[in-house]
Parts: sequence; structure tokens; C-alpha cells
Amino acid sequence: MWWQKEIQLSAKVRGFHLVTEEILKQLPELSLIKVGLANIFIQHTSASLTINENADYTVREDFESFFNQAVPENEPYYKHDYEGSDDMPAHLKSSLLGASLTIPITKGRLNLGTWQGIYLCEHRNHGGKRRLIITLQGEPSR
Repeated sequence: MWWQKEIQLSAKVRGFHLVTEEILKQLPELSLIKVGLANIFIQHTSASLTINENADYTVREDFESFFNQAVPENEPYYKHDYEGSDDMPAHLKSSLLGASLTIPITKGRLNLGTWQGIYLCEHRNHGGKRRLIITLQGEPSR
């Protein structure tokens, strides 16, 4: 059994945002799968997805601090700067973190660890709403 749908995440400020619940609210089909996989793909080149700590917000703050130091703005060697100083660094950060996640489904739920959550990594100062394509595949519940 396969499902595929596009969902939209609300606009977020620059940073790392826990979006697990926002995704699950738009994914009632998940409950129909006994065992399978969910692929979550972001259709943007200046934001990314990752899985990490879901309890302590300072982890998300530290992620933002680290990536801002690792990939700084206003580097003289950047040629792609048409959309502002955060544009090229956003593309680099997105490539480092990735555009998709694959998560196991067990008994109609994402089988994440106790302290794991899905992050939207917003790398632009004004990124806007973000589109995700979610593909579910698996054995249906009976």
C-alpha cells in the first residue's frame, strides 16, 4: 500500500524548529499502516530536515549557533548573493543536513526514539511556508 501527499508547514523564523506534531496532524493516513516506511522530502533548497533531541530547546539553539559559525554569511568568495547575505549560506546548510528523512512506521506511528523529533531547519531570515512531500508505504493494518 502506498500514499503520497503534499503538506505545508507554517512559516518559521530562522532557526531549528521541532515540527513532528505539525506533520502528524496532517498525516491521518499513518494510522492505517501496520509496518512500513515514511519518506519526508522538503521541496526547498534553503531549508532542510533532520532528526534530533525533542525535549531541550537549547539543543536547537546550539544547532543554529554551530551552523552560523560553520557556514558564515558575507564571505567574499560567494558569487550567489542575489537574494541577500543569508541566501548562499542557506543553500550550503541545506546540503549539509539534507532534504529528506526515512522513518520506520510501526503500528500506525512513526517509530522515533524517546527523545527524537523532526526538525525543520530554516536557514533563511524570511523563508516562508515550506512544502513537504510525504510518501508512506507499508502493510496495512487490519
